[in-house]
This record gives sequence, C-alpha cells and structure tokens, in this order.
Amino acid sequence: MFYLLPFIVAFGTVYALVPVMKDAAIKIKFVDQPSKRKIHHSPIPLMGGVIIYVGCICSMLIFDGLSTRTLSLLIGGTTLLLVGLLDDWYKTKGLDFPVMPRIIIYLLASSIPIFFGLKIEGITNLTGEGMIFFPNWIGWIVTITWVFCITNMVNFIDGVDGLATGIVTISASTLFVVSILIDQQGSATMAIIIVACCLAFLAYNFYPAKIFMGDAGAIFLGYALAILSLDGALKSATMVSIIVSVFAIGVPIFDTIFVLIRRLIQNKGLHKADNLHTHHSLMKWGLTQIQTVSFLYLIGVVFSLMSIIIFLVFK
Repeated sequence: MFYLLPFIVAFGTVYALVPVMKDAAIKIKFVDQPSKRKIHHSPIPLMGGVIIYVGCICSMLIFDGLSTRTLSLLIGGTTLLLVGLLDDWYKTKGLDFPVMPRIIIYLLASSIPIFFGLKIEGITNLTGEGMIFFPNWIGWIVTITWVFCITNMVNFIDGVDGLATGIVTISASTLFVVSILIDQQGSATMAIIIVACCLAFLAYNFYPAKIFMGDAGAIFLGYALAILSLDGALKSATMVSIIVSVFAIGVPIFDTIFVLIRRLIQNKGLHKADNLHTHHSLMKWGLTQIQTVSFLYLIGVVFSLMSIIIFLVFK
C-alpha cells in the first residue's frame, strides 16, 4: 500500500497533462513530420517527454525528497531533456542536431550519479564472495559507460508507437520487484513512479499514437532507468546483480547489440539512424505495429522473468 500513493500521483499527473501538452505542441507546430524512415503518415505532437519529466520529477521530489536518486535525476535528467528538446526541434525543421555536442553532453550527464555516490564500485563472483573493488577511475568509467549506454539504448528502440514506453514499464516493474526483494524502499519508490508515468503516457502513445515523447522523453526515461538500476540491483555489485540488470533491460540492450553488429557488417555509421532495428525487421516480415510491439513486450516480459528467477536462485 505504501507504493500506491506515489503511483496514483505520478499516473494522474501525466494522464491529466498530456492532452494540454498535445494541444500546445500542435499550436506551436512542434510536431514530428512523416519521412521515408518513419512509419507514421501525418504530423504527430512531439513534446510528450516534457510531461513524463514533470510527472517523474515532481513525484520523486514529493515521495523521495532530495535523495541521491532524485538529485541525480533532477540535474542529469533536466540537462538531457533540454538537449533532447533541442534535438526534437531540429527534427521538426527537417534538420539534424550535430552528433558530437550531444555525445559530450550525454557523457557529462552520465557522470552526474557519481557525484551523489551512485556508482559501480566493484564486483564479486556468483556466490557473492571475494569482493574485488575497482580503482576509482575504473569505477567511474564503468558507471559512466553503463548510464550512457542504457540512456541511448532506450532512445534507439523508440521507433514504433508505444514500444519504448512499454519496454521501460516492463523493465522498471522488474527492478521494482527486485528492489522489494532486497528491501530497498527508495529504489522501489522510484521504480513505481517510472512505471506509473509510462503507463499513463502509454494510454496516448500506443497505436495509433496521439503524441510522441520524442528524443527528449526517450533519453530521459533511459537515464532514469539507468539510475534506478545503479541504485537498486547494481548496488550489491555481484555478478548476479549485473546479470539481473542486463536481463531486466534486455530488449533495448540486445536490440542495440544486434543493430551495431549489422551496421558494422554493412559498414554503416554507428550513430546514424536506419531501419535495422528489431521492430523494423518484424514489420518488414509482415507484422502490424500492434503485433510488433506486442511481440517485443512478450520478449521483454520473458527477459524480466528470467531476471527475477536468476535473482531468486542465486541471491
């Protein structure tokens, strides 16, 4: 029952504000235009990420206070949201925001959790014995790499109505269960807030989508998921916790790995958008958007169940 109130507040905030933001985006023409690479055929409002951000940050401040989680999300998440909005604005004009400034800012934002003590400090074996502590600089590199990768991986899969939002819901739900099992109330609160924000937004974002969260929302959610995993499952720094986190966020991780391999084989730029993602392949095989998203949801649930089973067996 403790987690019901933050869920209701976060869900209600996002659900109530999305229509307001949708109308505002249409008025100022902040919309995603159709293109050859995209699958929608009419302009879609592109500022849903702002509402996800508002719902998540406000709920975190109310129910988690100025914790290390909230401060990391507030500083790093706000930075990424603003950069994402700028990137989205470029897209509404048919332009591309330069890659290098984005990468630099993403890396800087990925270092924010370290300043609040959220970092991977070492690792043990499967039994949890024989802790090996990393030198500070290795711990920093590992943490920044993890946050940077998860942040971008969620953005990479945001190519079909409701896909990224639903996958983050599944991943955050898994990390919520793990946080409950290891009695981490703060992490569980953050997880249930992320779940609530995503579910509320999904009501408008599932096919046919009435609004998109844009890069701003996808990057923010990826960053929130990375911080959640750092504070929750990865805090124990065991091999099990790493495996649990990887499977909990399995769909974006494995999709990104497969795409990067295919880009390397085809000698394409690793950072350039294309139609090589799993959801693109499924639709080329004849699946509808709903079938594609449902199939990937199912894969996400399987990964999540594997994550929890592994945790229960080896904890």
